[in-house]
Amino acid sequence: MQDKLFRPLWRIGCVVLLLTILGPAAVWGAVGCDLNDPDRDVARLFPESTGYKTIYQSIQKKGGERLLATVEKRLGDKFRGLYETIDVPYTIYEIFSGKKKIGYIHGINQKGQFGGIQVFLVLNLDGSIRGFYIQKMTSQYAAKLRDARFGKSFTGLTLKDFDGYDVVSGKATGRVASIKNPAQEAEADFRAALRATKKNLILMDEFVFSSR
Repeated sequence: MQDKLFRPLWRIGCVVLLLTILGPAAVWGAVGCDLNDPDRDVARLFPESTGYKTIYQSIQKKGGERLLATVEKRLGDKFRGLYETIDVPYTIYEIFSGKKKIGYIHGINQKGQFGGIQVFLVLNLDGSIRGFYIQKMTSQYAAKLRDARFGKSFTGLTLKDFDGYDVVSGKATGRVASIKNPAQEAEADFRAALRATKKNLILMDEFVFSSR
C-alpha cells in the first residue's frame, strides 16, 4: 500500500509552491509541510506500519473563510503571516498495517523566535497523541526542544487537554500544565511549540476526525 501512486512526482517539502509554475505572487502564500523522507520517517514513527497514503487538504478547500473563523476561535488567536494563510496546503499521512488504518501523521509550520518550526504529531485513530516530533527548528536551544524526553511529555494528550491552553498568554491547565520547558532561555519557542500542537490538533479535528 506504499503511496507511490498517490504522491506527485515532486514534493512541496515545506517550501513555497514552485515559482516557475505559479508566478512571483506564489512566493508569499501556500507554505506547506511534508516529512523530509516519508518512507523512512513513517517506518520510524509507526514501526508496525506497512504503508501509507498522503492526503492534501487546506482550509480554503475544506470550508473557506467560515472554517478559518472557526479554527481561529478554537485556537484563541488569529492566523497571521506566511505560515497561516487560508490556502496553506496541509499534508496528512494516513498510516496502514495491511489494509487496516492505524493512525495519522500531520505536520505544520509555526513561527518561532528565530525562524520557522516544523511540528509533527503522530496520532492514534482516536486523535490522541502517540508521538511529538520537531522536524526543523532554528535556535541554539533546538536540541533541547527536539529531545525525545521532551516529546514524550505530549504522549496521550488530546485536543480536549489543549482546549484549556491559552496560546496568547501561555497559561495552561490540567495535563498541559505539566509539560515543562526544557530550555528556559527559549520560552518563546517553547510556547510556539505548544501553540503549534494545539493548532495541529484543531486542524486534524476539522479535516479528519469531525468529518469521519
